[in-house]
Formats: sequence, C-alpha cells, structure tokens
Amino acid sequence: MARLKGKVAVITGGAGVIGKVTAERFLKEGAKVVLVDISEQALQETKQELGSEVEIVQADVSKEADVKNFVDKTVEAFGKIDVFFNNAGIEGRVAPLIEQTVEDFDQVIDINVRGVFLGMKHVLPVMYKQGSGSVINMSSVSGLSGSPNVSPYITSKHAVVGLTKAAAYESARHQVRVNSVHPSPVNSRMMRSLEEGLGTTEKTLSKTIPLGRYAESEDISNLVLFLASDESSFISGTQYRVDGGMAAL
Repeated sequence: MARLKGKVAVITGGAGVIGKVTAERFLKEGAKVVLVDISEQALQETKQELGSEVEIVQADVSKEADVKNFVDKTVEAFGKIDVFFNNAGIEGRVAPLIEQTVEDFDQVIDINVRGVFLGMKHVLPVMYKQGSGSVINMSSVSGLSGSPNVSPYITSKHAVVGLTKAAAYESARHQVRVNSVHPSPVNSRMMRSLEEGLGTTEKTLSKTIPLGRYAESEDISNLVLFLASDESSFISGTQYRVDGGMAAL
C-alpha cells in the first residue's frame, strides 16, 4: 500500500471516471495527487469525494497557458512531478469520414493530440531536471487498429503512439520513462456516447471482446499504477493493451 510513497502525481481528465479511480488508487499508495480538468464544478465534486489532500487545477489541456499553469502550480506546491497520467480526451462526433467537418476533426485533435503534446512539453523539463519520472499517455485499442465512423478519434489515438515513442526515445538519457495505455471499450460515459452514436449496445459490443465484457476503470488504474511505480523502472516506449483479449483476434 505504499508503492507511490513520496511521489507527486498529476492526472489530466482527473474528474472523469478513469481519472478519479486512478487518483483514488494513487492516494492509497501514498502519492500526492493533483487533478486537472476543464470542468471546475466536476473537479470540486471529485475533491469532495476523494478528500482534502487532493489538489485541483482547472485547465483546458489544448491551451498552452493553461498547461503551463497546472505544471507551475504543482511544482510550486510540491517541488516536483514524479508521475504524469496524460489522460484527458474526448471521443468526438460519430459519423463516416466524409461527413466529418474540419471543426469536428480539429476539436478531437486539439484535445487528444495537442493536449498530450503540451502536457509532455511542460512536464518533461521538470522530470529531466529531477533525473526521474514516469509519463503514462492514454491512447486506446483504436490507436493500434482501425474502426469505422470515428476517424478523428482513431487518428488522434494513433498520434499518441507516435508522440509516446518519440518522447520515450528523447527522455531515456534523463532516466524518464514514457509509455502509452490502450484500453478496449471501458464502462464509462464515453462509451454510452459512442453506443448511442453507433446505434449499438454494451451487450452487442461486449461480444467482440474475448473476455466478454467492457473494461472497468479499475482495470485501467491497475496498469497505470504499475507504470507509475518503480516496479516498471526498465519499461519505456511501450504500448500496453488492456483489452480483454482483443489483441488475440
């Protein structure tokens, strides 16, 4: 219960279900946690649930000034950043590629790619100075394969893989690790939205997963905790699937 004792962790998308569950797990393992989200109200509600030891910073991860602000505030409060869970993301509009607008595409890319880039751009120098750190970028199984009607999302999650590999290569000489996580469908608000847009159900989509169910947020947080901890000290530049066996198909 002390795998992150003395560590400082920043989680973007911190008021979402995966961010919140991961924050709770980090706290139990001894970390100081800073949650970042675009919704001030959701952050306040999450802080009430998790307790006063959680720090919160409202930010739009697609805006560089906001990203620099949450990094600066974390360093001012704790002096370092040991773990960065680059988790914020959106699903975008569900429609065939030829019906997606430039605005639809740009919105997803701004959050899911620009946000990941900006997060690393401002967190990595802190970690480089320390000579240690772990960055966990949230991607998806959709970042490793294709599927119809969500082309902006697919594009963005593939881009996260490239950013992860480039950052891992550059960061290795500073003893900073960068990996990406690739969940199957997760039992969350995002999947309710995608089910509605695709005109399908959890029961139907679960049949495409060998283990026969969606991932739960705890399934994701278990892996993120491992990558955040010193137990993964020789792992970097890797894409980790949490997909109920979908890689076997």
